[in-house]
Amino acid sequence: MSQSHQQPALSKCPGCAEPPAAGDLFCGVCGYDLSAVPARPGERPTMAITVPPAASGSEAVRWPAAAETDSSDVPAPVHRPSDLPGTDSGGRALAEQEQGPGAAAGQGAPVGPGPEPVGGPEASAVPVRHDDRAVPGGAEHSGDFALAAPDPRTAEHAAAAAAPAAGGKVCVACRSGRVDPDGYCENCGHAQPRERDHMEQELGSVAAVSDRGLRHHRNEDSFAVSSTALPDGSPAVVAIVCDGVSSASRPDEASAAAANAANESLLESLPRGTHPQQAMHEAIVAASEAVNALAQEPAGAMEHDAHRHQNAPACTLVGAVMAGELLIVGWVGDSRVYWVPEDRSRPTARLTEDDSWAAQMVAAGLMNEAEAYADERAHAITGWLGADAYELEPHTAAFKPDRPGLVVVCTDGLWNYAESAEEMAAAVPADAQEHPLRGAQVLVGHALDGGGHDNVTVALLPFAVRPQGAGSACETV
Repeated sequence: MSQSHQQPALSKCPGCAEPPAAGDLFCGVCGYDLSAVPARPGERPTMAITVPPAASGSEAVRWPAAAETDSSDVPAPVHRPSDLPGTDSGGRALAEQEQGPGAAAGQGAPVGPGPEPVGGPEASAVPVRHDDRAVPGGAEHSGDFALAAPDPRTAEHAAAAAAPAAGGKVCVACRSGRVDPDGYCENCGHAQPRERDHMEQELGSVAAVSDRGLRHHRNEDSFAVSSTALPDGSPAVVAIVCDGVSSASRPDEASAAAANAANESLLESLPRGTHPQQAMHEAIVAASEAVNALAQEPAGAMEHDAHRHQNAPACTLVGAVMAGELLIVGWVGDSRVYWVPEDRSRPTARLTEDDSWAAQMVAAGLMNEAEAYADERAHAITGWLGADAYELEPHTAAFKPDRPGLVVVCTDGLWNYAESAEEMAAAVPADAQEHPLRGAQVLVGHALDGGGHDNVTVALLPFAVRPQGAGSACETV
């Protein structure tokens, strides 16, 4: 706590030298104010200051006598502190003093230049670094703290970071970090685009492009293009496009399994001489079985679970085969095939009918096509591949075109932006027959420019006919 300080009692009045009474604030004789501070004594007390014994021999610090004095009779300094030797707390000579003017090159710890002398003719270009942690006597000295990890600025470290392990991938963002199996960069943490986000393939006279679109977080479409030979040696070209059902589980796996199974089935049956239309039917059945297999319960699942197939993986499928002079199409769902003649003055056509609510309303005569597809239920599919499908009803059709043209196989991610055959023909570039991959890229771009609300997949098959082609035929199963 705080304390108050009082003046000591006086033995006599400073004014008249009469002794005052105890407790008086004023002298009873002359009236002197006895509470006033007494006069300051003339002598000052002294304190003994302990002086360390002088160092003996060479350890003593010798201060040279000053030859001049300034106006206050104080000797003017003629030496600067840096001119005198010093020691650290351990009694060792300071690093700055170990490297004297006469020291041999390479002796002592390498240190940075000393402070710049005031008014000196020579100025130091590099300031003193007081954070220097380099090992004394080391071969290199940067003036920085020694790093425990390799300096990322060095060329060796940059080269090591830029070269991923065998089979690894380099980050598309920083171009230096390795990509973890979970799809993220070890260096910057950037999520990498998945392989299926954008896919392109060109195989002879057939090409396909698939894109995630602008709204979906993953690409649930898949495709397969291939070619083989019929027993007579004539070529056969195959294009399969599948669209995963987003409301089902694992739609991306379902579309990939269906596309691969249908493609493999066609490549096996066509060279054996199976009729292309029958081969297409068998391919759709094989694709359905592949998707059904994804819904099988894991080992140990309860057999009495009545809902074990609920929300099973599902997808739609559409495919086209060019074999000889025939064009075979097959589908389940709402993906489509369009025919665009090389001569754009000739009529175009849609070669498939959707398995959808809108198509059923139009077929039943309850709505016209414009009204049906304007309804919010228009794209509800009534046919698909999957374990919970009501009944598998593969659709196949055979055509024999009498003129060259382009076959467009696509998901609704494209035809939503070019629904009618005329709109699709207008979106197809003029040189798509000669450059199918470029044409597919343009069509995907058309969907993205329109909004890209869905995954977009399209395959283009240029169809050439012999000059003596006689008429056309169509048969739907």
